[in-house]
Amino acid sequence: MRMGILGKSSHLKHCHPRALCLAAALLTLGAASDGYAQRAPFDRLPSEQSDIRPPSDRVTGTPGRMSVEQTSCRTMPLDELRRRIVDVAAQEWAFFGFSVVDQTIEVTPQPGAFRTRGRRRSRMSAEESVRVADSIGGYWTATPDGSWMIDRQNDRWNGSAGVTSRWRDPWSAAFISWVMCEGGLGDRGQFQRAIAHHTYIDQAIRARDGRAPAAAFTAYDAGEAEVQPGDLLCTGSRPNYRNLADRRRQMGVGARTHCDVVVKVDDESERILAIGGNVRGTVSIKLLPAVSDGDNLSPIARGGRPVFAHLKLKADPVEDDALDRSPTIRAVACAIGFEVPAQVIAAASRRC
Repeated sequence: MRMGILGKSSHLKHCHPRALCLAAALLTLGAASDGYAQRAPFDRLPSEQSDIRPPSDRVTGTPGRMSVEQTSCRTMPLDELRRRIVDVAAQEWAFFGFSVVDQTIEVTPQPGAFRTRGRRRSRMSAEESVRVADSIGGYWTATPDGSWMIDRQNDRWNGSAGVTSRWRDPWSAAFISWVMCEGGLGDRGQFQRAIAHHTYIDQAIRARDGRAPAAAFTAYDAGEAEVQPGDLLCTGSRPNYRNLADRRRQMGVGARTHCDVVVKVDDESERILAIGGNVRGTVSIKLLPAVSDGDNLSPIARGGRPVFAHLKLKADPVEDDALDRSPTIRAVACAIGFEVPAQVIAAASRRC
């Protein structure tokens, strides 16, 4: 039986009281025929199991009267950054319901079918939109313009559509900004949090050119450097950038771009798993096709826009399967009364 949001105490009934289960979790395709799938949400872990502050704690008030409560960010040592960034992103993916967008398969439209732009719009129900409103509001607080963006949304919530209104502004860059804020990059010299991805992409390009030595990320073309969990993979839609050279010609100019956090590098299946916000209107994991050059996997375009920028984190590496080792995924693997999503399967028969 599918469960909704579980009580926090029910996550770990078979786990050691002071540690999460040791069962790892592996992701499989498990997506619907259109490359999209979503399941029931999984509560964020309690503080004694995860040192990640919920984004919802950063705002106060209800939709229509929401305001910023907190803007501070964590600062963590470099040797903890990759794992923590993956853990933070994994927590939000679970909380939003394990949405999967599979770009490793090409979708062939059915004869006579009419594909509309609305197909890529938010798939949230009215109830879900209300449930996650303060979480998305919390993401905005990590950006310098967060208060203004929340005020704009309050105006919409107070309009004719009420509290179930979609967010009027794309929040994918706010999501990344919050992940880095809570993940340990509190200094904007390290990561320039913003309401648009191109701001911190440009910072990483300047770092590559030796003009931003404190920046935590350095920009590379796809395939130029090893992709690791904690890195960012970025695409462009307006314009449709192909490489860093395209962006260099427009440095500082606004552009519609999008970045996702790499959480797993799957050499065996030749794919890279990355979590992003406002993907089909929710927090989703993308299964990105990749090719090997003999040493490293590089993302390729198939069913999606090409990765034009790989932002590599200047931090110690972690295991390629960092997602499977995250506290949230371990908790999912040993939860009682929770239907583990098709995309998440407990490995072997390890005991919790």
